[in-house]
Parts: sequence; structure tokens; C-alpha cells
Amino acid sequence: MSSPKTSISFHLRQGYILLIVPYLQVSGMALFPFILVQKGNPSKILVNHERIHLRQQIELGIVFFYLWYLINYGVNRLKGMTHNQAYHQIIFEREAYREDENLGYLTKRKWLAFLQY
Repeated sequence: MSSPKTSISFHLRQGYILLIVPYLQVSGMALFPFILVQKGNPSKILVNHERIHLRQQIELGIVFFYLWYLINYGVNRLKGMTHNQAYHQIIFEREAYREDENLGYLTKRKWLAFLQY
């Protein structure tokens, strides 16, 4: 019986670095300039979702992006939303989930487009 893979591997891609982190607790996460994924060979939709977050981070800066992200989540929880509801109502997640299947979205996306979501 083989032991589970626990080492991190990385792959350079155009515009980001893909890190495969087997023990990641979510399927994907963006932390500029990295996209962290739990499993190798992630779907194009997952990568596009995380690339949208990378663009948001470039626009706001990483610190301000995550500060806004956490405050938005906290306010949603204070409104009585469950964890899942609060997460999906974060302004950045609304844009990313709405556009993640549109693989050409980032080529036409306007600056600060998340504000319309």
C-alpha cells in the first residue's frame, strides 16, 4: 500500500504559478501570483475561477483584497447567513462564480468589474 502524496509541486503557467497542494482543504485558492489546487490537472473552470480572483487581487492589492473579502464574509455572517451562503455572497465570489465557465471572460473584463456584482 502506498502512502498518500503530501509534497507540494508547482508548474509555471502563463500569468500564474500553479501549486498542487494535496492537503489543501478546498479545491482551489488564489494567492497572487499562485493558484493553489488540491489535485493535479484542475479543470479549466476551476483555474478560470481562481484567475478571476488573481485579477481582483492585482486591482486591489493582496492585503486590501483579503481585508475586504474577510469583512464582506463577516458582515454576511452577522446578517444570519450560513458559512456557505456568506461565502457565496462575497462580492468577489459572485463575480468569479458567475463568470468561471466563460473561459474568455478575462480577455474582455473591465477594471474593477467585481463592483457590478
